[in-house]
Amino acid sequence: MSLAPRAVLVHRRTEYEELLARHGTHGQAAFFLSSRGRSIDEVARRHDRTQQALRDVAAAVPLTWRRSRVERADLDRFLFAPEDVVVVVGQDGLVANAAKYLSGQPVVGIDTDPGRNPGVLVRHRCADTAALLRAATTTGSAVDALTMVEAVADDTQRLVALNEIYLGPPGHQTARYRLGPDTKEAPGEAQASSGVLVGTGTGATGWLRSLWLERGGTTPLPAPGDPRLLWFVREAWPSPATGTSLVSGELGRGQGLRLTVESDRIVVFGDGMESDALELTWGQSVRLGISATALRLVV
Repeated sequence: MSLAPRAVLVHRRTEYEELLARHGTHGQAAFFLSSRGRSIDEVARRHDRTQQALRDVAAAVPLTWRRSRVERADLDRFLFAPEDVVVVVGQDGLVANAAKYLSGQPVVGIDTDPGRNPGVLVRHRCADTAALLRAATTTGSAVDALTMVEAVADDTQRLVALNEIYLGPPGHQTARYRLGPDTKEAPGEAQASSGVLVGTGTGATGWLRSLWLERGGTTPLPAPGDPRLLWFVREAWPSPATGTSLVSGELGRGQGLRLTVESDRIVVFGDGMESDALELTWGQSVRLGISATALRLVV
């Protein structure tokens, strides 16, 4: 017998919960904010809305389904199964945080604070949950396949991201590396910079867009489902030993960008999740390109 679907509710700690974790009690947190001219009331109201949303979503899961919950900080230790339906309850960024740990499971985005969140990835309301769960398990249901970017190191470490992957120094030092197309004919260019960013169409509304605008925006930004990535080198430094001729470009399906480390340490992380990064040392290389796995967002 095949297993019943499992609804996995993904959420994150609210601002109110983070305040309580730091200050211990509601009263201490309220005093801390009031001493700085701020009120805890709105923070508490947002917390209440999030908790109510989680209750409403949990109540909409069919009784015959299995269910589980995972907090954002535990995503890298949670084992997703092929039959899971992932329900992200929160902000757009939480969908990106979860996406890197998935392998094709359908994702439902529930907006806990309409009007405050852009709703690019969390497109639905709590009341839509039951219908969306049925659609997620129906063959031929409508999903948006959003392109993801992957980094694969020469020691088989792999990382995927929905918005962008950053490669660079762990602090404010200069990263030294060799960068070029992933072909035997291209040895690449020795560079010194503050890092490299490789992003998707979903990430084209954030960090990637700021670099794109900075460079004049000559190459059209990809749409979220386009099989196309853009990459940019941040603050490349010319010197007798390092160049600046390869500072931006585009990658299609099957194309790759290779970076070979020529400094003590470079970190590679996706979608701002620095706590779950690859670490590469002198001589190691990593290939960047379009991931074979796309995020399947239920529409």
